[in-house]
Amino acid sequence: MDFNWSEADLAFRDEVRAFLDEKLTPEIRRAGRLMTSVYPDHEASMAWQAILHERGWAAPHWPVEHGGCKWSLTQHYIFSRECTLAGAPVLSPMGIRMVAPAIVAYGTPEQKDYFLPRILTGEVFFCQGYSEPEAGSDLASLSMAAVEDGEDLICTGSKIWTTHATEANWIFCLVRTSRTGKKQEGITFLLIDMTTPGIEIRPLVMSSGEEVQNQVFFDNVRVPKANVLGKIDEGWTVAKYLLVHERGGAMSPMLQVMAQELTEAAASQTAPDGGRLIDYPAFAARLADARIRTEVLEVLEHRTLSLMAQGKNPGPSSSMLKILSTELSQQLTELALEAAGPQGWAYQPHATAPGGPIANYTPPADGYHSGAPWQAVAPLRYFNDRAGSIYAGSNEIQRNILAKAALGL
Repeated sequence: MDFNWSEADLAFRDEVRAFLDEKLTPEIRRAGRLMTSVYPDHEASMAWQAILHERGWAAPHWPVEHGGCKWSLTQHYIFSRECTLAGAPVLSPMGIRMVAPAIVAYGTPEQKDYFLPRILTGEVFFCQGYSEPEAGSDLASLSMAAVEDGEDLICTGSKIWTTHATEANWIFCLVRTSRTGKKQEGITFLLIDMTTPGIEIRPLVMSSGEEVQNQVFFDNVRVPKANVLGKIDEGWTVAKYLLVHERGGAMSPMLQVMAQELTEAAASQTAPDGGRLIDYPAFAARLADARIRTEVLEVLEHRTLSLMAQGKNPGPSSSMLKILSTELSQQLTELALEAAGPQGWAYQPHATAPGGPIANYTPPADGYHSGAPWQAVAPLRYFNDRAGSIYAGSNEIQRNILAKAALGL
């Protein structure tokens, strides 16, 4: 595998950099730099999506006939990396990266014609209805019922940890349509209009104070069978396909940016004895270990990219990369919180770009905050990152997958 970009790749990189320099406004860039979790400020993210859509780059991984780009895998990687390095906020993955590929693969012509163009423009904004109070990592244990009634399904139950449910106008859900056979059977993948009568949303206050996630209740919600993606009782197949997209993507650029910014902060941060934090051997060793791990992660991502470019199956790589990236992110946020010092103990989300409303918080009238913005970000990002090893399939589950697929255990 050649780690050097070709001349064509370098030219593409320069094109992307020029576009980012021109189109990334200070407000949008701030939202990307001061994100407190994996989700940026919603309005900034949608503004950035509109800019990307105008250029034709909102969903480059989609098939060309649906608005994607005829890029190589290397170009996709370069684009993701350059956006991260430039401080661009990420787009919500629920529609563009997750349900849209499933619609392309399993949707009817009518579903593709309706949803795909509207997902690109942001007119349709999806949230995900997977987890339930009694079904998290063991998703196949879900119990939200969908009973057939003529041309409709009547849905009753609840979903939890539903990100951006208050912003979304559609939700894709896994529902229980049959209780015979194995628990993976009898599950249906359903697209539900959030304005349908019988849906109630209750925001959940996260440990960071943000209201990004929610619990969604369904009380006899009537959904047309035309909104089933794939076939009734065969939604587990669609869900497994979608999970590959949820766990995919290049994480090393974001983590490398975090590590570099943390290194610069530690080099300027004064410790209690008057010295620089970066000069403390214990802290410096842990930071060096994290930076080395980001480079290892990048190599592993390149290896996966190379296999895919050759048309080969990368195997359980998505599970391995998910474990490494989320645990490395937790390591970096722990170091950032330590580096932030006393200023990091203050709760001042107004100095950040949180991913949702802040519950029961009134910012100071003059906007004052102590320390630098990154010190205000550190505790919020730390709290949010605790969930990284749980979402998209807990890391314990991913290790079981690796044990079975890679080690034959």
